[in-house]
Amino acid sequence: MVALLPTGTELVQPGSDLKPGSIIEFNSRMLGAFVEQWGAVARRKEITVDDIQRVKETVAAAVDEADIVLVNAGSSAGSEDYTANVISSLGKVLIHGVATKPGKPVILGVIGGKPVVGLPGYPVSAYLGLDLFVKPLIFHKTGRVPPEPQVIEAAISRKLVSSLGLEEFVRVKLGKVGEKIIATPISRGAGILMSLVRADGMLRVPRLSEGYNAGERVMVELYRSPREIEETTVIIGSHDLALDVLANFLRLKHPEATLSSANVGSFGGLSALKRGEAHCAGTHLLDEETGDYNISYIQRLLAGRDMILVNLVYREQGLILARGNPRGIRGLEDIARQGYIYVNRQRGAGTRILLDYYLRQMGIEPEQITGYEFEEYTHMGVAAAIKAGAADAGMGIRAAATALDLDFIKVAEERYDLCIPGEYWDTPYIQRLLEVMALQEFREEVQKLGGYDLRDCGKVIWRSR
Repeated sequence: MVALLPTGTELVQPGSDLKPGSIIEFNSRMLGAFVEQWGAVARRKEITVDDIQRVKETVAAAVDEADIVLVNAGSSAGSEDYTANVISSLGKVLIHGVATKPGKPVILGVIGGKPVVGLPGYPVSAYLGLDLFVKPLIFHKTGRVPPEPQVIEAAISRKLVSSLGLEEFVRVKLGKVGEKIIATPISRGAGILMSLVRADGMLRVPRLSEGYNAGERVMVELYRSPREIEETTVIIGSHDLALDVLANFLRLKHPEATLSSANVGSFGGLSALKRGEAHCAGTHLLDEETGDYNISYIQRLLAGRDMILVNLVYREQGLILARGNPRGIRGLEDIARQGYIYVNRQRGAGTRILLDYYLRQMGIEPEQITGYEFEEYTHMGVAAAIKAGAADAGMGIRAAATALDLDFIKVAEERYDLCIPGEYWDTPYIQRLLEVMALQEFREEVQKLGGYDLRDCGKVIWRSR
């Protein structure tokens, strides 16, 4: 039997009245489900508040009852992180801190000859600690050998930077493009539980590695079957919130299919098509000479290829500002003023190209803008930086500002297209997307986000042949 002990004064049970600072206690339910999947009996205990004596009493009682004790939260080095002290007072702490990311503050100890494990409170860290250290214990105590994980070789869809000295576990989406399996890293935060739900597999970055370059071959531990991975449409390129809606409706319409998207900017998406690593690319690259979008770039970067350009949306681009515009910013010309902090998109992003175009029109040099080198990879990343007060303004789409209740000054309407290689046009990867894009309920859901016009959604804008 495995006892699960959630700790923390901030925790409340599902269904309780929530107050500022409250966190719904769901980790023990998630951890318990894995414990039972691995063949043990899980016993969830009531929440223990941050009081060292009460935590000590709860752990002591659990050791008397269970074969393995898991203490969730309180494993770090904060003023109310008592787990290490409690284990030490009742038994022995063997290890406090492991060289993994996420999940570094794991505690491994023994009380009365029984293993006691302290897991971090962040859900992804807690899961990783459970998988790495508790799963082998359960199989050992039940006289079984853990099954060998199924792994697959894949090409990484974008550059992945990692810290030296820690073995990093990166959640990825997978998809098959031609004969290649493409791995797309998704959210890396230790608190983003949905990243585990969305992930098709886990990529390990070794401790002495600083990561991987785009296109490099990596080994991925599978969370889903190869069959599911083969039904995944891979989109690499510019970020847009409409892609998330498209993915949701695709899953509803075709439960066997999923969409994997990597946000690397429009240029990055077209480069991925050139390398044969995506079924299509999201792009919104403005041609300053013609005022048109995307076509001249495709002709230059993908010359000689049969490429089809299909519109997804027209969208409002502009300045995202704090609610109420406390800095009194009136337009792009104001962001060069001393004292304002700007948050930019990464090099190669269509939004950054659009910004640079307008700056040249106004005679503003990038060096005049504080924060020009402060980069985010998504519109929501820009909006989140402004919401948190890390920046005063950033270029992005209205939908991102609306999502976080921020102010917005429209600068332009732009066309956001999907660039599709001709060889994939008649495949289910693309035809399923076109089917979803024609749905009235899909269009209505996108329009609810704000700042979108779907007048040409699903229309072929241009074809190279």
